[in-house]
Amino acid sequence: MENMANPRPQERDIDVFGRSHVGKVRRENQDQYFVASLHKTMKIRTTTVPKRRFQDVAEPVMALLMVADGVGGGPGGRTASETAVQAVWDYLAGAVDVFWTMGLGMEHLLLKRLEEAVERCHAAVRSEAERDASLRGMATTLTMATVVWPRLFIVQVGDSRCYRLRNGQLQLLTTDQTMAQALLAQGMPPERVDTSRLHHVLTSAVGSDIAPVTTMFDLEWNDRLLLCTDGLTNHVTDEEIRDVLAGASSARDACRTLVDRALARGGTDNVTVVVGRLR
Repeated sequence: MENMANPRPQERDIDVFGRSHVGKVRRENQDQYFVASLHKTMKIRTTTVPKRRFQDVAEPVMALLMVADGVGGGPGGRTASETAVQAVWDYLAGAVDVFWTMGLGMEHLLLKRLEEAVERCHAAVRSEAERDASLRGMATTLTMATVVWPRLFIVQVGDSRCYRLRNGQLQLLTTDQTMAQALLAQGMPPERVDTSRLHHVLTSAVGSDIAPVTTMFDLEWNDRLLLCTDGLTNHVTDEEIRDVLAGASSARDACRTLVDRALARGGTDNVTVVVGRLR
């Protein structure tokens, strides 16, 4: 039975938008973003009963948000991020039975499918690189947020991030898979890590050494989600991100404001953001 205190959103309630920019230094945009939804649908084609007595069903079942950041700025970065995003969607689109039958207590089944999707995209990127010598060594980050209300499942590879704003508090839901973060976890003082070049050295990437991390969170109606590449967080602080997400009147406005702010401060990398919220 549906929880009336936290009812399932309908299509009209969902406000989501994405924006990507090459930045002011890079010649090519190797970032990708992807937003999709899966629906249970039933459309009345013909009946002897007046159609006005019925209502077509188009209930959202799953929402999928992804960002991917091609690694290294080389010729394979864009191909790696494109290949990864396409491979994930191809796999999940073929596993619709899991989402249609998904209920509380079945999270383990969905987590398995998400892990398999990442394995498939890793294999696809590796296979593409093997076919073309100019793409050897290509890799990409991948941050994927899957919403099956009221659960949020996140798969993290690399250092693209997912944030959640709830009641004015911004929470980073992912952990950067970088050498700098690994040193912090080992006890190195933050002041030493802050001056290190290791912030941009990945310890996990699709197509290279991969160690995906899958986590699950609950969602509420007032939550706002942000997925972004490091082209944003290199220039915009968490406090500023919080203020923009809290104050924006729409997902589109939030995306535009965040990207413009990163560009105004140098735009040293491709910058990509996806914002999702409920009206």
